[in-house]
Amino acid sequence: MNTEARAIKRYIQGSPRKMRLVADLIRGKSVEQALDILHFSTKHASKVCELTLRSAVANLINAKDGGRIDPERVFIKTITVDGGPMVKRILPAPMGRAYRVRKRSNHLTIVVSETE
Repeated sequence: MNTEARAIKRYIQGSPRKMRLVADLIRGKSVEQALDILHFSTKHASKVCELTLRSAVANLINAKDGGRIDPERVFIKTITVDGGPMVKRILPAPMGRAYRVRKRSNHLTIVVSETE
């Protein structure tokens, strides 16, 4: 029986495209390896991703009755990045025009699982 747990972080400031670059780095990797990658990544999205991954691991520990897990056997089963709501602003442009600025957000879902 595989035990799994998930963590969802919603309304993260930043575009989903930039978050997916970080998510692709750790998809399918073990949690220890993924935390190393995220900790030393220079991207802003990696900090948020690292916190969410740690939350998913904590949820897995709480889901198990004994609370004991082997860190080497825990891996990232799925990681998805979905687009969140956009905040639309207007930026003044030359000759009386206006440019639309779309401030994007995203939702991050991480599912971790323990192999038998």
